Amino acid sequence: MQSAKENRHQQPDSFTDAEFVSGGKSINTRFTVTDASAAAAAVAEHMVQENKVVVAAAAVNVQTEQLAAIYREKKYSSFPSSLARSASSRIKQVSKEVKRLATLTRRPPEKSAAARYALNGLKFISKTEGGAAWATVEQRFDELTSTTDRGLLPRSLFGECIGMSKECKEFAGVLFDALARRNNITGDLITREELKRFWNRIADESFDSRLQTFLDMVDKNADGKISEDELREIICLSASANNLSNIQKQADEYARLMMEELDPGNLGFIKIENLEMLLVQDPNPLARGRGKSRNLSIMLSEKLKPTRDHPLKTWYRDFNYFLVDNWQRFWVVALWIGIMAALFAYQYVQYRKRDAFDVMGHCVCMAKGAAETLKLNMALILLPVCRNIITWLRNKTRLGVAVPFDDNLNFHKVIAMAIAIGVGVHGISHLACDFPRLLNASPEKYKPMEPYFGEQPASYWYFVKGCEGVTGIIMVVLMAISFTLASPWLRRRKEEKSSKTLMNKILNKLTGFNAFWYTHHLFIVVYSLLIVHGVKLYLAREWYKKTTWMYLAVPMTLYGGERLVRTLRSRARAVNILQVPVYPGNVLVLHMSKPHGFKYKSGQYIFVKCAAVSPFEWHPFSITTAPNDNFLSVHIRIVGDWTRQLKTVFSNVCQQPPVDKSEGADSLQEDNNPIFPKVLIDGPYGAPTQDYKDYDVVLLVGLGIGATPMISVVRDIINNIRSIEEEENSLEGGTRPPTPKQKTGANSSSSHKHDFRTRKAYFYWVTREQGSFDWFKDVMNEAAEMDHRGVIEMHNHCTSVYEEGDARSALIAMLQSIYLAKNGLDVVSGTRVVSHFAKPNWRTVYKRIALNHPDTTVGVFFCGAPAPVKELRQLASYFSHTTSTTFVFHKENF
Repeated sequence: MQSAKENRHQQPDSFTDAEFVSGGKSINTRFTVTDASAAAAAVAEHMVQENKVVVAAAAVNVQTEQLAAIYREKKYSSFPSSLARSASSRIKQVSKEVKRLATLTRRPPEKSAAARYALNGLKFISKTEGGAAWATVEQRFDELTSTTDRGLLPRSLFGECIGMSKECKEFAGVLFDALARRNNITGDLITREELKRFWNRIADESFDSRLQTFLDMVDKNADGKISEDELREIICLSASANNLSNIQKQADEYARLMMEELDPGNLGFIKIENLEMLLVQDPNPLARGRGKSRNLSIMLSEKLKPTRDHPLKTWYRDFNYFLVDNWQRFWVVALWIGIMAALFAYQYVQYRKRDAFDVMGHCVCMAKGAAETLKLNMALILLPVCRNIITWLRNKTRLGVAVPFDDNLNFHKVIAMAIAIGVGVHGISHLACDFPRLLNASPEKYKPMEPYFGEQPASYWYFVKGCEGVTGIIMVVLMAISFTLASPWLRRRKEEKSSKTLMNKILNKLTGFNAFWYTHHLFIVVYSLLIVHGVKLYLAREWYKKTTWMYLAVPMTLYGGERLVRTLRSRARAVNILQVPVYPGNVLVLHMSKPHGFKYKSGQYIFVKCAAVSPFEWHPFSITTAPNDNFLSVHIRIVGDWTRQLKTVFSNVCQQPPVDKSEGADSLQEDNNPIFPKVLIDGPYGAPTQDYKDYDVVLLVGLGIGATPMISVVRDIINNIRSIEEEENSLEGGTRPPTPKQKTGANSSSSHKHDFRTRKAYFYWVTREQGSFDWFKDVMNEAAEMDHRGVIEMHNHCTSVYEEGDARSALIAMLQSIYLAKNGLDVVSGTRVVSHFAKPNWRTVYKRIALNHPDTTVGVFFCGAPAPVKELRQLASYFSHTTSTTFVFHKENF
């Protein structure tokens, strides 16, 4: 953001400075030469307004003196004492008004454009909290006062009435007090009319009005001085409203820091003008580049102006974009659907020519066609979960150019849906059509069926109790259970301990990851029954027509070999637990020894099994260390039954360290060398993020614990930067740089300078909890210290903090600026990386990258909750087709 002085230097012929004196105060006004008359008129108008204020203040002073004289005279007269008390109260009231008017006269008449931009959003109600019209607020008032005394709104319900969240209840109380003082209201109850005045003040978009309201909250006694106690209280309120517990705990320290910075004369108070100036100047370092960002935004907006095309043309263009962005998925799915259609049609035509068609009609053709697609899909569904094979194909071949290996689990789910449809068509055709027709057929018509079914059955039960019927029904039931518990809602459902209803108790027992994992392994029974069902096939007696085993032979062999390799490899790769820190936000970190010969790429993941928790379950976790590190680590969020039990198991054999040894985490350490629970790992397995080296520029996005694969990439980039600097220093010193084998833990080619392709990495970590920043504090500090070339640009976003420009986060922004300037650390994250408030504007992020890197392919890698996936993918497509920068979107799937 450019200051007025800088603008004046850049345009020396455009501006003239004129200084006026009004009301005993010097006013510096800058106006353009071409519009001098308008500027003069503005100055004159201001002088008139300020003179009005001065005159009003003088009038109040006269009235005060008169009332004081009356009071002095009546004090010794025979007037009742009540009149004296009334006069005294009036004097105090007028004195407060004088102070208020005095503070108004101290305020600059016109803020600069930069200041107005800085506080453009200094609001008290955010859009998502109900920044609604007065009608909505009035409706809430009626609801909340329906049970209160005399229909008045109490102070405790004020925040809820105007649409503030529950976390802002205390902040809303202080806002209520400030507005009440401004309107000369005493007590904690207000009427509808008074609420209307409060609302008009809150919803007023005037810059000065919002600023005055905020300053009234800070300066409670309107004396123009802020004490340390007042400052501490407003810090606590702001921290509480933004769920910043660490700041709330250290409010005393931060209040002293702000007093030191804003009260250099040790007066014991801060002048309201100093706080106001800090607000107006927008000291937040994140705002320094706003001017440039706005200019870049304007430039790109000119390029991206929408054009009005014919709807058909628009549809065609969008469809073409869709094909270009998804051609890998398109050809795979098209090939798969084509094969299914061919198999279905082949069987349909074959049975259309057989005698069975005369008895059962088209139903038997439908049943047999669906059965053929089921054989194919029951074979294919095993291949996307052969992780070792997919990892090998991804790493050792160039098939990744044409085959979307990142979507292996999505394809697995799509095939499962096709199986469900096939089972429905096959089962309904047999049960509801074929079997009733066989029962009701005439003896002559049924006679060709005797070689397959024997004598004509007399009851429906004949078909159900047969081997084909029993195996088919059992398979349908088992697959229904497995499919249902694999649904995202039931798989990720959190246990509701507070609810004691019977339904919730049942769901707590039957849902969650454990239920998904165990029921998914019913596939062993299902495939066994499928082979039996295929052997005892209706209407087929020749062995070569019983093709079920032919479909399943190769996929089942591959999958069986896959599971065997996993078992043998995991037994050979037992790891030693080195340390188990527990961080805020319920995150457990396993620091493990690195098995000999264990090679992996940043972004890959491993499976972890702890026999003390479950002897069978394997759970995937992203590796958070870099390939060149000499140990392995995984960050585990405690959200499910298995992870909770894992934490309990480690806690039982460990002790908490002394408080003075724990910095941001409770490290579970060995007590008298106990034996840690045995942990096995299996992997590594390929993941989308491992391909970050294919791009010169990367955008890494992690939500919450989804930042783990991105942290591995950041570590890898840091190691590469360190390696390059070492090589350059060695060359400058005339020594030979060390080879990769001489470097500790180096096992990948990333240590070579020519293999390090990444020129710029943008890392956006979005998390709700302030304590989450402790998880990777060391990585962020190391990146800030080592990255002298500006390769990594890190952005931490704390979504519990209201967006910049909100009154509830204004003081946090000031504190952030002061603390960063004094200690070089961010007050929110506790690292050298400055934190942003609220969620990122992803469109602005893409726009900025597109402007900074034209004619470049940017890899976008995302891991975390699925909420922003659609927006990120759409923006990648949009900017790829409207700018010269191409964005390739990748999403992690587990």
